Amino acid sequence: MAYVIFCLSPPLLFNYRPSWKNFCGISAVNNNYKHKINFMATMQRITNNLWFDNQAEEAANYYVSIFKNAKIGRINRYSKEGYEIHGMPAGTVMTVEFWLEGQKFTALNGGPHFKFNEAVSFIVNCNSQEEIDFYWNKLIEGGDKNAQQCGWLKDKFGLSWQIVPTSLPDMFADADSDKAQRTMRAMLKMKKLDIAALKNAYNGLAKEMA
Repeated sequence: MAYVIFCLSPPLLFNYRPSWKNFCGISAVNNNYKHKINFMATMQRITNNLWFDNQAEEAANYYVSIFKNAKIGRINRYSKEGYEIHGMPAGTVMTVEFWLEGQKFTALNGGPHFKFNEAVSFIVNCNSQEEIDFYWNKLIEGGDKNAQQCGWLKDKFGLSWQIVPTSLPDMFADADSDKAQRTMRAMLKMKKLDIAALKNAYNGLAKEMA
């Protein structure tokens, strides 16, 4: 199972832009396990708001198609009110609520004024190389190849992600600084992270990568 966390690029912190009023909870059925998953037992206090030009619905559907425990929620549309400010024709999608692995997001069509950058990224914590390969290969499709480094990538909408093994923070936090430094050196030479290679570096079993 993968987990999604939000962060500000290094170190792993988060920059929050508040969403508009979203106060609904949701339950969904996981088709893989045939049991009910309660995504939000209570209202999520902080919602990740993602500003798009006009691709909010497309992006939400794209992300929901990748993560297993995911669902589209409420879709709000612009009315004619405020057109002189927002410039969006009445009926245009304004916001799309969606959930990825229990984390609520709002996608907003706000026009071309703001762009994503590496200052904000989303960490996908993975328990296996199979999960890393899956999320990496899905999210790099159509993205910026030059942005692929140290487990980081940009998807086709310009949003940054980190595809990271759950074991990596423990390697970096090891009291043996040599192990931590070997792991860091190995990671800095990777694009997609390789768990086996990181563990070999951590244990001093591998030659330094060129």
